[in-house]
Amino acid sequence: MDLIVDWLARVIEAVGIGIIVVGAVIATIAFLRNLVRKEVFVETYHAYRVSLGRSILLGLEFMVAADIIGTVAVDQTFRSLGVLGLLVLIRTFLSFSLEVEISGRLPWQGRRTREKRG
Repeated sequence: MDLIVDWLARVIEAVGIGIIVVGAVIATIAFLRNLVRKEVFVETYHAYRVSLGRSILLGLEFMVAADIIGTVAVDQTFRSLGVLGLLVLIRTFLSFSLEVEISGRLPWQGRRTREKRG
């Protein structure tokens, strides 16, 4: 059973990495396409950062899930639990930072956006 759960954790982690890579490629292609169409650079750049941030966020979520599965189901030691806690803390901080960067607001500030702030 441990072998199956370890394999599953690795597959989920690979999916997370794949999401980040594919998202980065798609966001970059869209950015370059919009530049060729001579759209406004600032808007194009902002859209690029949002797309890239969303793919990183989704990939990080998969990687956190893989860490949890791999640690809780396979390697149940206090050291591995501490490492898991640290990884989840770091990835949660990254996710929080990316979410603030994408939305332009803190989560508890409601639906105010960058456009409304002007």
